Amino acid sequence: MTFRQFAFRNVLRNKRTYAAYFLSSAFSVMIFFVCALFLFHPAIANEMFYPVVIQAMVGAELIMYVFSFFFVLYSVGAFLKTRKREFGILFMHGMTDRQFNKMVFLENMIIGLSAIATGIVFGIITGKLFLMAGSAFLGIPPLPFRLPLRALGLTVASYVLLFIIISLCTSWLIRPKALIELFQSGQRPKTAPETSPWLSALAAVLLIVSYSLAATTTASTLELRMFPVTIMTIIGTYLIYSQLGVALVRRLKRSRRLTWRRTKLISLSSLQYRLRDHAQMFSMVTIVLAVSFCSVGVFASIPVLTKQFNEDYPAAIGYLAKAGDTFEKQHLNEIKQELESKKIPFETLSFRVKYTEATSASALDQPVENPLALISFSDYKAAVLMAGLPFDEQPLRGEDALVLIASQNDRAYTRNREHASYQLQDSGIRVHEIGYSDHVGVPEYLLPEMDDDSRFGGLVVRDATFAAITDPVRQERYTGFYVDDFTKTEGIVPHLAPRGAVRYEMGQPYALAVSGTLFALRDSLYNMLLFAALLVGTVFFIAAGSFLYFRLYADLDYDRRHYATISRLGMTDKEFRRIVTGQLALLFFVPIGLAIVHSIFAFIALQSYFYLSIAAEMGIVLISFLMMQVLYFFFIRSQYLRKLKQSLI
Repeated sequence: MTFRQFAFRNVLRNKRTYAAYFLSSAFSVMIFFVCALFLFHPAIANEMFYPVVIQAMVGAELIMYVFSFFFVLYSVGAFLKTRKREFGILFMHGMTDRQFNKMVFLENMIIGLSAIATGIVFGIITGKLFLMAGSAFLGIPPLPFRLPLRALGLTVASYVLLFIIISLCTSWLIRPKALIELFQSGQRPKTAPETSPWLSALAAVLLIVSYSLAATTTASTLELRMFPVTIMTIIGTYLIYSQLGVALVRRLKRSRRLTWRRTKLISLSSLQYRLRDHAQMFSMVTIVLAVSFCSVGVFASIPVLTKQFNEDYPAAIGYLAKAGDTFEKQHLNEIKQELESKKIPFETLSFRVKYTEATSASALDQPVENPLALISFSDYKAAVLMAGLPFDEQPLRGEDALVLIASQNDRAYTRNREHASYQLQDSGIRVHEIGYSDHVGVPEYLLPEMDDDSRFGGLVVRDATFAAITDPVRQERYTGFYVDDFTKTEGIVPHLAPRGAVRYEMGQPYALAVSGTLFALRDSLYNMLLFAALLVGTVFFIAAGSFLYFRLYADLDYDRRHYATISRLGMTDKEFRRIVTGQLALLFFVPIGLAIVHSIFAFIALQSYFYLSIAAEMGIVLISFLMMQVLYFFFIRSQYLRKLKQSLI
């Protein structure tokens, strides 16, 4: 028997232990390969939404690759540690460190290359189904199956490199200082878990603080709080399992009324050691599940924004002619001709936008950085009514002014913004913000930034105030084209707005927004991001399941001896099933329960970013994952009970 054959047989002998790791790795390779099929598919390379596909698929590829690296590294190190007694025998019979490193390298590469081959084969088999699903998300006809060599080469090269690096790094995780450490692996009596009251209190404090920060976050503080809340949650989760959880179980054991009923004493005693020994695994599963829930939930919630798209773009096509725009008439005629050629009925509305220098009366008369964009209340009302939206706002009085919102979702940023007062320099008129417009009025991208928040387009003032500004810094003209179905304007004037919009800040003599094109691109982006998030979330969920599977079967020999000993004391089959089911339920549902709690507070923080409610989408995602975990639990429970019963016969 050659050395390579010896390494190969080692893998076969430990196939039960390596099964979940192999299948998870193969599934990760398959999803990576499927994403590469989209990335290099020739049929979508020339589509308008191709940049969207690149963003979504490249992001998914990077996330999965980085996660696969740490997943494989942790799994390989953990699996090798379960074979310490086997390695001790090999070292006792003369195996050198070099031979040991070579054996570990060969075993890892055998599993890795097998996972790569299996993942690619199943990727080819199921590739057509994934392409059909992706086409449905993009709203295009089903894509034909193609096997680009670049997709195949990228997948093979990436994962071969990953397994080589990990195989070279894992051998140092195992080599002990003395052989006795290897032979005593799994045989030493377990010491009672020790906890620190300070660390237990810290676990509770970290989670309470992180939950409080998440629940009270606003759209303006979301980015600032995201990183510290994430770090506190990760640390608090680990301490929950290693410190606070063990302390709570120990306290429960002191209650005779609770522990001396049926088999609860056995369950609690075992739980205390499991929490201590598997704290790292429990915390990792919890975080991975929470990331999986959030990644899918975020992108499942984002399409909520499409529900308010019609309000964000009241005009199907909005055109702003800047001062000195000599092509205004030509561009407007081109838009009219295209609408007429496509037989799309339309109405138009034009009004002026005045810009004036101002000082902030609420900031010690400091000059406002950019000239204020002003439109009259009558023009704002006409634009809203032309869009077919209800108008219930009362006319302005005196110095009153409304901040013109650029998007309904920007209302999330109004909660912490204080109203300002301005002194208009060219007319000496004073205006004071009294609130925000109920409607957008002028589509997004067509007005310059009002302040550093970059959320608002200008001010709506009284008609008399607007007329009193006779010497503005500059004056521009807005023209809106209003149609019954804005989606029909997709692809209008592509030479003027290649991707649906020319922003005011782009330096062109005009600004333009074609809502049909913007909606198609945004809808494709959201759907493709959701598709990619589903793929990545599934990889994370299966990886979390493989951690649980490995932990169970790594402890199978110990559990067999444990339950065999208890059975000799008269444990019935019903009691045996109750104990095992209870312990498995804790193993499966405590991490997912804590992950759901983490995700709920993450979604509460995310809700501050949305104007519309995302509660329904959140609930669907969490319930779906919980149902999958329940099915996985019953499958593993039946298999595990069958394995344990074999030792009791």
